[in-house]
Amino acid sequence: MFISKQLKENNIAEYLIYMWQVEDMIRANGCDMEKIKKNIVDSYPLTEEQKVELTQWYIDLIEMMRRENVMEKGHLQINKNIITWLTDLHLQLLRSSKFPYIVELRAKGANKEEPELETCFEALYGILLLKLQKKEISEETKKAQQAISGLLAMLSNYYIEDKKGELEF
Repeated sequence: MFISKQLKENNIAEYLIYMWQVEDMIRANGCDMEKIKKNIVDSYPLTEEQKVELTQWYIDLIEMMRRENVMEKGHLQINKNIITWLTDLHLQLLRSSKFPYIVELRAKGANKEEPELETCFEALYGILLLKLQKKEISEETKKAQQAISGLLAMLSNYYIEDKKGELEF
C-alpha cells in the first residue's frame, strides 16, 4: 500500500503494473486474508500500526475483487479507470499538434477490442512475469519493452502535469 501511494503519485504506469501484481498475489493466496498476512504482510519490516493499515488495505482489495467478480481473473474497476483515463490522455496527445505522434502498437495486440494502452500494459506485465519465472526474453521483446516503456513513461509524466493543471493541449 505504501509503495502504491508513492507510485500513483510519481509513475502511474508503474502503479498500474504494481496493482496488477497485487491482484495476482491476492489470487495466488486464494483470496485468503490469513495467507496474505502470513505470506505478504508479515514479510515487511513494518510497525504494528503499519501492518494493521496494510492488512486493511488488502482486506479492502479482496472485498472489491469479490464485489466486482474478479477473484479468478480480470482487473479491478479502479485499475480499469486508470487505463481509460490514460487512453483518453493518449488520444488527446495524438490529436494535439504540441506533442509528437505516439507509435501505435495495436497491430501486435491479441485483443483488438481492448484499448491500445491496455495492450501495452499487458505486454509489460507479461514480460515481468517471464522475468519472475527466470525465462529468457528475446531481443525483439526487449526492444518492444523499451518502446512501450518509453511511451508509458511519457504518458506518466503527462499524467502528473495534467493532474497539476500544467498540461496544455
